Amino acid sequence: MPGRLYKILLILGISFAILSVPAFWFSYPLFNDFLNQGRAANELEVDFLDVGQGDAILIKTPAGQNILIDGGPDNTVIKRLSENLPWWERTIDLVILTHPHDDHVNGLNDVLKRYNVEKILYTGVTHSSPGYLSWLELIRSKKIPLVIIDQPQEITLDEDCYLDIIYPRTSFLNREVDNLNNSSIVARLVYGQTVFLLTGDAEAEVEQELLDLASTTDLSAPMLKVGHHGSDTSSSEEFLDTVQPQIAIIPAALENKFGHPSLRVVKRLERLGAAVYQTGVDGTVRAVSDGVEIRVE
Repeated sequence: MPGRLYKILLILGISFAILSVPAFWFSYPLFNDFLNQGRAANELEVDFLDVGQGDAILIKTPAGQNILIDGGPDNTVIKRLSENLPWWERTIDLVILTHPHDDHVNGLNDVLKRYNVEKILYTGVTHSSPGYLSWLELIRSKKIPLVIIDQPQEITLDEDCYLDIIYPRTSFLNREVDNLNNSSIVARLVYGQTVFLLTGDAEAEVEQELLDLASTTDLSAPMLKVGHHGSDTSSSEEFLDTVQPQIAIIPAALENKFGHPSLRVVKRLERLGAAVYQTGVDGTVRAVSDGVEIRVE
């Protein structure tokens, strides 16, 4: 009797497994909708990930691409990616390193180990930190295509959706610079009528360079990723007056040792009427655009 019972249970188990496969695939849209929290197929999602005192931005395009800008100071980014991507999603189509400070690059080492990264953009600036050097070695060992950003360019992501890189305007390849923050890649993410201005850690000198080009470069953006974690070395009054953000995201840990964000910067943003979010206070901030307006979740 025990042997017969075992066979019956085995047959039932196999039958359940076979039937569960089509059931999973038929229910996939329901799982996908749940994980995207109702984001429509034609919407752009930008997640400003809470990775402590550092930057990491996950972009999900209407065409289904995953783009990661920076990776934060440690492996916290892996947890945040798992919270914001389906568990079966193991591909990141594009990684962008704005500049190689530890609070932007260190977490990307774990990303390269755990995800299939299709392409990487960076400036090639020289820096000797262990995290940066190990990241470059991982890229070489995995033979990931690497593109040097040394001039403004536009990257098409989907119909009516593109990444407009507006800085740097010269090559930093194999160059040592006094202030790595000012080698940051600055980009405008555009979808329809909506714009996200993503500034890395660019400081006032870069802001002024962009302001000098304001006649040919549109800097206005309803959503601003505030430069250098809200430090008063960035976000000059003239720059913010030109951008005119309605929503401002400050990636900074709560009560961090640097005193970020600067109260002066926060007040400047509030005077412009911007809604200000800080990842250390609000957690990961999700912004969704339908091409006409941006909503924050």
